[in-house]
Amino acid sequence: MPSEDLQSWTAGLDELFARVARRFGRVEPRRQARAYLVGLLAPVERKNGWQLAEAAGDARPHRMQRLLNNVRWDPREVRVDLRNYVVDKLGEPGGVLIVGDTGFVKKGARSAGVQRRAAGAAGRVENCQLGVFLAYATPRGRTLLDAELYLPKSWTDDRARCVQAGIPDSVPFTTEPALATAMLGRALDGGVPASWVAADETYGQDHEFRAFLEARKIGYVVTVPRSQPIGTGDTGSRADAVTADAPEQAWKRLPAGDGAKGPRPYDWAMATLPPHADDDLGGSAGFQRRLLVRRGLAPDDRGERGPAFWLCFGPVGTPLRELVRIAGSRWAIEECLASARNQVGLDQYQVRRYDGWHRHITLAMLAHAYLAGTAAHATEASRPQPGSAVSWHV
Repeated sequence: MPSEDLQSWTAGLDELFARVARRFGRVEPRRQARAYLVGLLAPVERKNGWQLAEAAGDARPHRMQRLLNNVRWDPREVRVDLRNYVVDKLGEPGGVLIVGDTGFVKKGARSAGVQRRAAGAAGRVENCQLGVFLAYATPRGRTLLDAELYLPKSWTDDRARCVQAGIPDSVPFTTEPALATAMLGRALDGGVPASWVAADETYGQDHEFRAFLEARKIGYVVTVPRSQPIGTGDTGSRADAVTADAPEQAWKRLPAGDGAKGPRPYDWAMATLPPHADDDLGGSAGFQRRLLVRRGLAPDDRGERGPAFWLCFGPVGTPLRELVRIAGSRWAIEECLASARNQVGLDQYQVRRYDGWHRHITLAMLAHAYLAGTAAHATEASRPQPGSAVSWHV
């Protein structure tokens, strides 16, 4: 790395760490936290305790392990600083908050929250932990903002097992949508500039999740199953049944975003939904609910599952193209999780305790945010600067 680039990289990292340094109290853990962060960003093959210790010049991983398991610091306080850093580097009023989850494959039964579950796109059953994440995306960049470890009832109903994994008695069973709602509340209360929320079926079909966003008057575009009741008529109808009545002229061809071979066009249709019988939209004047539907371009290209569906809530008059853009933005969290795994060792921790998981994940998110902020700065710096006003004679 050229010396000027190294100086810029070091200065940027110093700026970031200055925001969180006070969270670690004494000088020793502060230095160790910075070394951990540098190791996550370094070209280390595996970002585990041993290799991070070697990168820091330590003969053994004890200091790194102590930082995650014994030193007194609160990762949720660090995430407040992380959130403020992301807002400074990437924040824009039209930002999208995106909810998603990912599995972390683990051996044994002692890691907090671990159980057999479907993991990955292939749906293969693995022994793993499940993390619920919140990402933030704007035209300036995208990164992870918050995270919570999901604890199934098999854990929260066994308090002795929880004690062994460092899970406080104050942590009850909480569903994935409820964890996501809490993270969204923290982001919105913390002033993250966002106009929309995107999420997959796990969250989209949860009524309380959607009701929370409607009460906060923030738009959402959330995936729902074809069987989703959408409240038309006296008893409600399934999303796929309503779609069957859509006239052919209602379908518009738009790209959902760039794929491996360029823009991916689909046919899209949008319907305005009538209010529910027990509706509470009176407090959200100027907003309405929509049903967004996507299908393939030809009958033989529409897949076995048929159309895909989204429930939407947003300002009256929001165009179809904008809802399609928000629906496509959900993939930003998949990209963030993949790059955080590959670049900063999001999944390469060697801790079993509940607090240790949150500490490693928080430092990995901090490292990922630094990369996103640095990339955004480099992009803005490369844009042509306005020149002096000249008049050409032709």
